[in-house]
Amino acid sequence: MFTTVFNTTLKRLVVGACLGTALLGSQSLLAADFTLKFGHLANEENIWNQTALKFKELVEANSDGRIKVQVFPNEQLGSEMDVINSIQLGTADMTITGESLQNWAPKAAMMAVPYLFRDEDHLRKTVESDIGSEIEAQITERAGLVPLAWFERGPRELTSNRPIKSPDDLDGLRLRVPNVPLFVDTWEAMGARPTPMAFSEVFTSLQQNTIEAQENPLSLIESASFNEVQQYVNMTDHVRSWIYVVIGKDKLDAMPEDLQQVVRDAASEMQSYEEQLFSEDQQRLEESLKEKGMEFVEVDQAAFAEKARPAVLDALDDEQREIYDAIQDL
Repeated sequence: MFTTVFNTTLKRLVVGACLGTALLGSQSLLAADFTLKFGHLANEENIWNQTALKFKELVEANSDGRIKVQVFPNEQLGSEMDVINSIQLGTADMTITGESLQNWAPKAAMMAVPYLFRDEDHLRKTVESDIGSEIEAQITERAGLVPLAWFERGPRELTSNRPIKSPDDLDGLRLRVPNVPLFVDTWEAMGARPTPMAFSEVFTSLQQNTIEAQENPLSLIESASFNEVQQYVNMTDHVRSWIYVVIGKDKLDAMPEDLQQVVRDAASEMQSYEEQLFSEDQQRLEESLKEKGMEFVEVDQAAFAEKARPAVLDALDDEQREIYDAIQDL
């Protein structure tokens, strides 16, 4: 009798201890030391979101759950500028951003200068050169953001409801541009009427005819469903550019060195993953937009480049002009 009671009690204690250990283990898995809020403007299907989710997967696995990554696509945390401001205030942590960084770091203007880069190889050579390092350093110093990875963007193209084949066709065209002074100055010099506007407002403004045109890479033309409100994709290729995945410097510095390395390693893998997706996606995008009814228009790119050049050079300050010339010589 005593033995039976003892054995039963012992079993209960063992089971209770195992359950307690399991509960403690599950709680430890749920409790991350750091949470990264990663917001961006693209939709769920866009390759930017796919790469953000890849980053989440890598960081959470390689940190053994000590870092949790929350991904917010579709401007859920606000516009690009909103998220940058939120990172600086400490209420968000990461985003994908590009030429808008020049609002803090003037050298970042070189990330998206009209007709600066000859081709993809020239762009990559620039990003991976000392010039690219200078741009990254200024972004960190002036904006408090640390570039973790970079992605090539497809060339920016002009969409409209009438074909645009030469700069003369731009006369008076009400055109949305991002809040980038260089873009405003260049399009204005070429005869358009550029209007800075948040990306989230563009579709409705095109629908209501507040603006007549916009310019973006094919990936964002598709993800924003501009095919529903625009008929033509005019192949201006006017800007070849890159973007950065950035994290708040204060957030990164708050992590121990081993977790900082986890973040940086995951970002490096994310960059390689995006490169693969990007090359496959460019062809698919053109085919997809054509299937959705958009007509692709070949334009006189040389005429656009010639018309843009004086305006671009006038818009650059002395430091930017020096970098511009150095890039031309690469």
